[in-house]
Amino acid sequence: MAKWIMVVDDDMANLQTAGTILSKNNMRVTALKSGQAMLNYIAEKGAPDLILLDIMMPEMDGFESLKNLRKLEKEKNLGEIPVIFLTADEKSGTESRGFEVGVSDFIRKPFNPEVLLRRIDNVISMQNEMSSLKNEASIDKLTGFLNKAASNSKLTQVCLMGVGCLMMIDLDSFKLVNDLFGHEMGDKVLIRFAEIIRETLPKGSTYGRIGGDEFVAFSAGTLDESEIAEITKQLNVKLLKSAKEMMGEDMGIPLGSSVGAILIPKHGNDYTTLLKQADKCLYIVKKNGKHGYRLYSSDIAEDEDMVSPNMNIQGISEILAERNITNVALQLDMDAFTLVYRFATRYFIRNNINSCKVLFSIDRPDDMPEEEYRNYCDEFGNHIRETLRKSDMLTRSRYNQYFVLISDIREEFVNKVIEAIVDSWKENRSDSPKITFEKEYVRNDGNLFLEKMAASVVIVDDDKMVLQQASSALDGYGVSVKTFTNGADFMLYVNTVERVPDLILLDVKMPKMDGFKLFEEMQMIGGDIARVPVIFMTGDTDEGTEEKGLKMGAVDFIKKPLISEVLKVRVNHILELSMLRKRYRGKR
Repeated sequence: MAKWIMVVDDDMANLQTAGTILSKNNMRVTALKSGQAMLNYIAEKGAPDLILLDIMMPEMDGFESLKNLRKLEKEKNLGEIPVIFLTADEKSGTESRGFEVGVSDFIRKPFNPEVLLRRIDNVISMQNEMSSLKNEASIDKLTGFLNKAASNSKLTQVCLMGVGCLMMIDLDSFKLVNDLFGHEMGDKVLIRFAEIIRETLPKGSTYGRIGGDEFVAFSAGTLDESEIAEITKQLNVKLLKSAKEMMGEDMGIPLGSSVGAILIPKHGNDYTTLLKQADKCLYIVKKNGKHGYRLYSSDIAEDEDMVSPNMNIQGISEILAERNITNVALQLDMDAFTLVYRFATRYFIRNNINSCKVLFSIDRPDDMPEEEYRNYCDEFGNHIRETLRKSDMLTRSRYNQYFVLISDIREEFVNKVIEAIVDSWKENRSDSPKITFEKEYVRNDGNLFLEKMAASVVIVDDDKMVLQQASSALDGYGVSVKTFTNGADFMLYVNTVERVPDLILLDVKMPKMDGFKLFEEMQMIGGDIARVPVIFMTGDTDEGTEEKGLKMGAVDFIKKPLISEVLKVRVNHILELSMLRKRYRGKR
């Protein structure tokens, strides 16, 4: 299928040139003269495979157009369209700023046809592979539902914004299927049950498989208990019918499903808390006959939570699960907070959970007595604790400062949370001390540098100053850097290394053996080293040099003198895909 490229430029000559080049190479081209025209077109007719977007345009420049495009994608539930900026600007700040706002690449005007085509192909190929890898990482292969990690991420968002019912769904007596009919039949039952869940729940629902025979679902718009009862009935009727068709009328297994349910937003929007309550309801169903449902309510008997006096593992687990505690954030002293903070940070990185750090400070007015001021600070700390969720934590760093760690939050909600804390505190305190805050949002969504995933990069350049500059730029981000000043040492390394690097940067012009020759030697060796992505570095302004490198198979070209910020974002751009391969497919 032909690639669909949208070209946005106020210069008709540029539109014609790009259109001619792309059309001759069997690409579908849509040419538009403004950022607003681009937004209107996508809103009405859908998203292209890639957008070539001019930076310098009247009324709405490329940066503003990209910002509005990302808003439109969220409104229309579109995936992020890769964007390549078109520019004649040689300033490094423009390139650095572009990568910061999420552009995929830069192409200089006037166009070199081969460079234009190669860069478009590279970006689309990378985008497709990254989407495929992330899809593999989030989808349960057997049922097609979201896996546990992806369920946690997706349902956290759904519960924040959605109206409906969160359901924990568990198969009853499923172990007997595996024991009596084998695991192949067990898989067939799971596949069919996933289909039954999908066809039974309302349109727009969200489904996940979080264990062997455990499922979680958000039933969109379901707010009445009679609806939950009917869904449970249909799940059991359809499952039993399908099971008998697969295993025979006399299968002899009391197969069915149990459901624990909780309404949203009636009982809150915090997914972690809601899931615990739904699981609690499921446990009650399991203890009282199975094949039914239990809808959470505040009057669930306390004795349902009682654990066995034998203190077995289940009993201890229920105690540690902190059931029925007040809905407040966790406040710790500085020593305890330090240990929990370090563990939480590692957990966030490992599981791609975003977080935000906030430091609140209370300024003392000149006319406020010391004792009154300290009492005020104490009360504000209690207010923070009561306003935040159970999953958040805080400590008192000084008597007038509170350090807060807000977990699993989207960046656009951070200010709302902070405003809710400060504004609700000031409602009845017109002459209160001034409260200031600092915030730092930590994005752990797969961004290599923030995750500090210890990627390895090799740099080959005969200029030691370049090696030092590049190493310094990358070292600070947890990237392991190895350098070589000549091709011979590099080739010795290539032929003897046990673990190939994740990325190689090659200088084009070096004595004896230049970067192009080294690249060819790597391809001749074959194996893992031939698959390592390569970025060429050069001070050569000849467009033919870039064209040759891209044609050989390099993933990018970086111009010298190196700009640290540009180097970091371009390297990160390539490494993200390399590390996704490593994480999800075990490829080197």
